[in-house]
Amino acid sequence: MVGALIGVTLHSGSGKAAASATATTTVTSAETVIATPGADVASVPAPSSPKSLAFGDTWKLNNIDPAKPFEGSLTVLDYEQGFTSVGKADEEAGEPGYVWAYAELKLCGTKGSYTDDTFSWTLYHSDGSRVSPSGTTYGDFPKPQFPFEVTVTAGKCARGKLVFPVPGDKRPESVLYKPDGLGEPREWTVPKA
Repeated sequence: MVGALIGVTLHSGSGKAAASATATTTVTSAETVIATPGADVASVPAPSSPKSLAFGDTWKLNNIDPAKPFEGSLTVLDYEQGFTSVGKADEEAGEPGYVWAYAELKLCGTKGSYTDDTFSWTLYHSDGSRVSPSGTTYGDFPKPQFPFEVTVTAGKCARGKLVFPVPGDKRPESVLYKPDGLGEPREWTVPKA
């Protein structure tokens, strides 16, 4: 699960090339979200709805709990839909017409340590439906795969593809990230096909 308190500052790069760059341009600053897991979210001041990010834009994570300080960054790099596998997406979804898709993610640490898992991620469709990551992995899923659970420390990253079974006739609007303790999900807009 995610650390106790999270503060956030949004940074933006200029597309996929910025994902590996060290310099970023600040889009907004001074936006801080403070949340305590298990606490009533309504008691925490809610920020205005966060702006949707573009692929390659970096979201800065800051855990302000003095017992477990952490600083790092998170981004969505890519989205692909319609790859094939030995396993069938419609079998996992329990409905015909589903295909496999993945979102490529990157989580890096610059101070302290941070543990994340795939339960923090969903795909959001314009009709309000959300799709959780696949509960199954197959050997022929795109590599590298994003770890089911991962801890990053200062100077280390986790990068990989997280697979989802999605309806084949529609494309998601965004990739959402909402770990425990974060009041509002952060989202990256999925480009049109």
